[in-house]
This record gives sequence, structure tokens and C-alpha cells, in this order.
Amino acid sequence: MPLYEHVMIARQDLSNTQAEGLIEHFGAVLSDNGGTLVDQEYWGVKTMAYKINKNRKGHYAYLRTDAPAPAVQEMERLMRLHDDVMRVLTIKVDEHKEGPSVQMQKRDERDNRRERR
Repeated sequence: MPLYEHVMIARQDLSNTQAEGLIEHFGAVLSDNGGTLVDQEYWGVKTMAYKINKNRKGHYAYLRTDAPAPAVQEMERLMRLHDDVMRVLTIKVDEHKEGPSVQMQKRDERDNRRERR
């Protein structure tokens, strides 16, 4: 099955448990349609570059899935209809990278960047 990565932004006035409940809900939608949720990360509340629906911050979540295209389309459709979800981004990837995403890594663990002058 194809591999996908999803990033979801939920409203800032949700609690952490409600935001994590959204992740579980959409994971269940995926599994009901024949897909699997490989990995999930809750990135927490982050400040956005610009306002979306009068919100300056949002709960960010990252999902790695292995699902057929109709299951992903159904999950995206339900995400876009849900009142608490502001934005969704889905990318098809060739393979999932092992370990935590770049957002969850500590600065010391990231690849060395060139030094500043």
C-alpha cells in the first residue's frame, strides 16, 4: 500500500487531550477503511506565521500512514469537514524515515549545519 505523511493543525482553544483525541479519531477512520496508522506525533501548540480563522496558534499533529488512496481521501474529507481542524497537508512518500521527526528532535541531535560567521 502507498505510504503517506499528514500534518494537521487544530484550533488553539482545544485541550491537549482533545487534540490527541482527534488523532485517535482520524486513525480509527483510516483503519476502518483498510489502512493503518504507522506512527503519530503530537507536536503541541505552536505559533503560526499568519492567522488562520482568527487564530494565531494551533495544535500540530503529525501522522505516518500506510493506506490505500480511498481511505486517505475519506480521512482528508472528514478532516476538512471537522470544525476543530483548521488545515491539513498530505504527502505521498516512498518510505518512512525511522525515529522521530525533525520537529521532535533536540537541536543537538540534528545534522550539523554550517557555522555562523
